Parts: sequence; C-alpha cells; structure tokens
Amino acid sequence: MRYLVAVLLCSFLVPAHADIEAKVNAALAAESRPAADRERDRNRRPLETLQFFGLEDDMRVLELIPGGGWYTRVLAPVLADDGKLYVAMGTGRVESTLLGEPGFDNVEVIETAANIRREPGARFYSADEFDIDVDNIDLALTFRNVHNFDQAGRERMHRAVFDTLRSGGVYGIIDHTRRHMEDETPENRRRIDPVLVIKEVQAAGFEFVDYSNLHYRADDELEYEVGRRSVSGNTDRFTFLFRKP
Repeated sequence: MRYLVAVLLCSFLVPAHADIEAKVNAALAAESRPAADRERDRNRRPLETLQFFGLEDDMRVLELIPGGGWYTRVLAPVLADDGKLYVAMGTGRVESTLLGEPGFDNVEVIETAANIRREPGARFYSADEFDIDVDNIDLALTFRNVHNFDQAGRERMHRAVFDTLRSGGVYGIIDHTRRHMEDETPENRRRIDPVLVIKEVQAAGFEFVDYSNLHYRADDELEYEVGRRSVSGNTDRFTFLFRKP
C-alpha cells in the first residue's frame, strides 16, 4: 500500500516542464521536418528557448512574423491537443506551404491591417497602426524580426501585442545584437540595440522580466552583417522576456 501511495505521489510531482520537453523533442524529431530545419537546432536551441519563455502545452500562443515556419513547426504540434497557436503578420509563406500539411490544420492565421511595406529608398519596413484580432493570449513570440522595422513599425507591433495578451501574459523576443547606441551602417542593418528594444517594449506598457544568455556568442564582435560568412549562423542574439501587468 505504501508503495502504491509513493508511486501516485511521484506521478503528481512530475514537473510540468517534463511534458513540454517530451512534446518539443517529439516535434523536433518529426519525420516531416525538413533537414535544413534540423541543421539549425544546435544553434537555435529550441527546447531551452521555449522553456525559458515558459511555454506550456495548454497555452494560447501567438507567433508574429513566422517566416518560413521554423518555429511554427515546433510550436504547432506541442499545442495541438490542449492549446492553440495563432500566427499574424508576414504569414504568406506558412499559409502557402506549411499550413496545408497534415497536422497543422489547428494553426489559425490572424489577419491584420498592419500593411507591412518598405517605402522606396527606405532601409527598414514600416507598418500602419493595427490590432491583432484575438484576446487573452498567454504567450507572444517573435524570432529575429524586430530589427526589420523602423521605430514607428516596432512601436505599433509592441502595442498590438500588449493589447492581445491577457494580464500576466508574456512576450518573448529574440534578435541579433547591435552595439549599444551605434549609428546605422551597412553592416548592422539586420541588428538592433537591445537597450533600445527594452525601452520601446516598456514604453508599450510591458514590464521587463528576464533575459537569457542562451544565444550569447562571445566570438561575434558585433561588427559584421549577420549574413557574412564569419558570423552567419553564429550571431550574438539577445533573448528577452516581458510581461503585461
């Protein structure tokens, strides 16, 4: 009898992150996952990254600007049974490819009026004022996208995320690091000052919660464009977590 009680107690004491670890690892090991995606696992460290952001399998999660769906392929299976994944802004590639594949029919695309565009001669994209038409999101994420926008576009995106999160919901951002207060150069266009990001996200109403050194790279001198051979795939990236009060 005591043995049975001990077994039952142990089953209740298994930490929630153990389930997340198993589900994320299963998503990473899926046969349908492209080889090119797998090759980036060591650099992007998806399990540790999503654990840092506090992902749970019953959350309502918003991924902004999913690109080709690298993280969408990981998030969607984890959330398929008990949670929900939404994607918004820059969703064209995942809509035309990934979301038509088996197992990704539970991902919902949120249309916005952001009107992402780059004006003639401009270095960065801009966006119109917009709302994300979904409420009570637990976790919003964007990976290496903030640097693509001008100040107005960044501020509008952060405000829209703030409005869609529930109170206590969190916002995770990863991006390529630029030296603090460094002037714009042809080499740093796809980098952004992490201090500036903190200030702009806080101005949208968020509290800064934590940072991680998961993607810190001591051998990236923050000198070269992220596509250059010496740093491509090994850029220093900041990993920030914010909370809506």
